[in-house]
Amino acid sequence: MTLFERFDKHKTVYLYSLIAIYWLLNNSINATSDWMETTRDGSPDFAMWEPFVWEYSSAISNLLLLPVLIYLWQAVPFKLVNMGQQLLKHFGISLVFALAHVTIMVWIRKGIYWLVDSQYDFGPLLREFFYEYRKDVWGYAFFFILYQVYLFVYRRLKGEANLIGAESMTQTTIDAPEHLLVKKLDREFLVRVADIEWMESAGNYVNLYSGGRIYPLRSTLTELSERLKSKGFSRIHRSYAVNHNAIEHISYLASGDGEIQLKNGHKLNLSRRFKEEFKLRLS
Repeated sequence: MTLFERFDKHKTVYLYSLIAIYWLLNNSINATSDWMETTRDGSPDFAMWEPFVWEYSSAISNLLLLPVLIYLWQAVPFKLVNMGQQLLKHFGISLVFALAHVTIMVWIRKGIYWLVDSQYDFGPLLREFFYEYRKDVWGYAFFFILYQVYLFVYRRLKGEANLIGAESMTQTTIDAPEHLLVKKLDREFLVRVADIEWMESAGNYVNLYSGGRIYPLRSTLTELSERLKSKGFSRIHRSYAVNHNAIEHISYLASGDGEIQLKNGHKLNLSRRFKEEFKLRLS
């Protein structure tokens, strides 16, 4: 297994760990700077632990909100069209993000101050929110750009699949391809559709699983599973479709759902919504 494949297997854990370490170091520097600057000309009017509470409460709030931001960025993907409309959407998201960030941050601070039998005063609400929003909107823009750069590099390293002949597809003629054309860095190679074991919806992409590798394809799962029906693929869940030839066995649960065991050992959920159609196609 290559270094990139190890990263890809646990990328969410690695990314959140790196971001958490960055915020820990950055906010630790900010907290110690506050203390050093205040004590430079005499005794400070706050305890040494307070700057760390202020900085770490902000970092914790950001970490809690980061999954929501990533979900919204996937729901509103960046495109080089309708820039005014996109900027307006991101302004709205950044405003809601700042409100949530400040709310969580203040409650954390109030809780810690309460534990030490003290009180935390946020200050005049509008003035302090504007002060925090200036920093939040800058942080929002920085991490949004960083996220787009990460997506670009990640997709270039991982490779992106394309259906051969997709440009000639029409609503009345849908041909199931035999191969996928995968572009990875400066190379192109073919992957047999028959070797794809299962497919997973991932935002604007469908992840294709084949021989332990994952190939992202820009499509919807509904569209792709419909196109590959004649190749033995069936939709089994709102997030999954499976190749019949990759199935080891199927078990059904009392709830009406089921579970599909693949030959490679992976298990997929079978939703009751798709169960009857799936059983008909197998028969």
